[in-house]
Amino acid sequence: MEHKTGFYISEACLGDALDFDELEDVAKSEYNVALCRRVENIFNEEAYETIKKDVEDGVNTIVIAGSSPREALPNLNFPGCIVERINLREAVVWSHDQSVLEDEFEEEDADENILAMAKDYVRMGLVKAQKSEIPEPMIIEDLTRKVLVIGGGVAGMNAALNVAKAGVEVTLVEKHEELGGWAKNLHHRLPAGGPYVGFQPADVTELIEKVNSQGKINIVKGTEVKSVSGMPGAFNIELSNGQTDKVGSIIVAAGWKPFDTAKFDEKYAYGSNPNVITSLQLEEMIKKDGKITRPSDGGDVTAIAFVTNVDTKEGSQAAYLGNVADMVALKQAHYLVEQTPGSVPYLIHDHVKSPGLYENLFRDVQKKGLVLIRGDIDALGEGSERPVMIEGSDLLLNEKIMMEVDLVVLSVGMTPVTVDEEVLHLNYRQGPELPELSNGYANSHFICFPYETRRTGIYTCGSVREPMEMGRAADDAAGAAMKAVQAIELTSQGKANFPRVGDLSLPEFNMKRCTQCKRCTEECPFGAIDEDEKGNPIPNLTRCRRCGTCMGACPERIISFKNYSVDMIGGMLKAVEVPDEFEEKPRILMFVCENDALPALDMAGLNRLNYSSYVRVITLRCLGSMNLVWIADAMSAGYDGVMLLGCKHGEDYQCHFVKGSELCNTRMEKVSETLDRLMLESDRIRFKEINITDYKEVPGMINQFVEDLKELGPNPYKP
Repeated sequence: MEHKTGFYISEACLGDALDFDELEDVAKSEYNVALCRRVENIFNEEAYETIKKDVEDGVNTIVIAGSSPREALPNLNFPGCIVERINLREAVVWSHDQSVLEDEFEEEDADENILAMAKDYVRMGLVKAQKSEIPEPMIIEDLTRKVLVIGGGVAGMNAALNVAKAGVEVTLVEKHEELGGWAKNLHHRLPAGGPYVGFQPADVTELIEKVNSQGKINIVKGTEVKSVSGMPGAFNIELSNGQTDKVGSIIVAAGWKPFDTAKFDEKYAYGSNPNVITSLQLEEMIKKDGKITRPSDGGDVTAIAFVTNVDTKEGSQAAYLGNVADMVALKQAHYLVEQTPGSVPYLIHDHVKSPGLYENLFRDVQKKGLVLIRGDIDALGEGSERPVMIEGSDLLLNEKIMMEVDLVVLSVGMTPVTVDEEVLHLNYRQGPELPELSNGYANSHFICFPYETRRTGIYTCGSVREPMEMGRAADDAAGAAMKAVQAIELTSQGKANFPRVGDLSLPEFNMKRCTQCKRCTEECPFGAIDEDEKGNPIPNLTRCRRCGTCMGACPERIISFKNYSVDMIGGMLKAVEVPDEFEEKPRILMFVCENDALPALDMAGLNRLNYSSYVRVITLRCLGSMNLVWIADAMSAGYDGVMLLGCKHGEDYQCHFVKGSELCNTRMEKVSETLDRLMLESDRIRFKEINITDYKEVPGMINQFVEDLKELGPNPYKP
């Protein structure tokens, strides 16, 4: 592509803080842009019309100096053009306000430093734009507009119905001979709406009839998935009954199984005392018999202790309880007082969780006689007047308790079926099932990304995602259904799915230089790259989420995107004017993640929090795309230090691309070899984990690094 570049300055974004003549001079004299223009406000229709006319006159590369690219500009849609935005407002003007700037980190010529910063960002933006090409979407010719739903419980049936309502065909696979899941075993369900008191029968007959009568749903019962291959838009499905199918996306709603009661602590006498049962056994009892009785002799029950903080031999089962255990205990306490007025339900707990308007249910049951004990059970034995003696402690009153009850009901957690059980049988290099978070849940992220998994086009809902009751499972299914439909639609247009939604770029491989090291296949967090028998990478491109982790992993630098490459980032860092050692002005390069670190920096600017103008920031799609050659290039170019700002990694990770920050941290451990080769101190490289809420701390991190580098002295490789 032959670039004809138009450079535009948004005056309203920058005010009079910068010398626009100087910025235009950089663009004209150093990068030979076709034209420079100042527009009053890039958000105005007038600015759009100005750029549109320039495009009609041949401009195909648009570079705008103004606000952060994170501030959406819906009017900047110019098909066939590259659009690059340079952040001079949040990154320069607002974060280097001379009216409040402290002298501690700046020289007397602060205005000059800030202008130098702005000019460098103009250089970097122009290099990035001129090294970009327009991505071409990859369209799957045999794309299938159909969704596979695994699991015929409440979540699975609701997911199938919602997909069908969106006009997309569904194959619903249930391993049992009947639909309905665990709901068939329940007597009553929690209230599904206001005023959130009382209970409704847990009847799923109507839901099953809706699924059976929906013409777009093909139900396959008594069957399991045998294998899944292919990629979003073109998954190949083989079922255990010999059938095959092609689908565009997949929803896993395989449900839950009871926590293993063999792991319960011996102090509860579960299995030896017949009057110690689980919450699930109580539910089945009242559904079958219509009332609660003592299992030992069929006698009347007027006192039950519900225990929601059950200890186990292997530690807490809390992860499988959520707030469901408390809600079920409230429901079953209600069973007792309705059955036998004047009876006493006790709830032994560590904290009662009744979210939202379920607080009304909690209060209603309290009014009917529920007795709360925040405490622990030490032992269970035989009572003199009632079958079970409880010895324990009340933590609020700080005293021992002894009481007798007819029945002890132990809360049993909802373990996702995917724990120790294969559901998908994926033909992926990275394994046959969805990668799990802690405790076996298959979410992609603890906080930000419901329904997403680490396999593109495959979504979870219901209790394979986290413990939830029927009403929430139905809502959860609707969310997963929309994600599955969206995945097919975006894939049909060659666009990326979450989190870089709409991105058309894809990795390209220069196989002539490939050494078959397998780094790209091993480090891809999403299973987007397989390999042949010789170790050559085989991309499954619609699995790709465009994070660039493969690009960062490749030691030969053979992987690139049309608008994101090793050469592009290398060109950007080399475009910065690095002062010589006699000017005593350090230059620090910062690589920041676009998902958490960049927003944190923007928020620091928005709040007028100042940091050193010696810093130059390059935004990466993910720190997983960080290639070690950039460190060597930066040091060789004379930068005094390099700082990396990425997401928190580990079990409770925040990385939008799952493993990116962790992989970058691992690669940084090898940087000392590069620095040793250049005879430089390892302290010139610093890796910091942050999240978006750390914006108040980021300026301090940066300024401290600048001060530490001043103590080390200038980089001997300065020009």
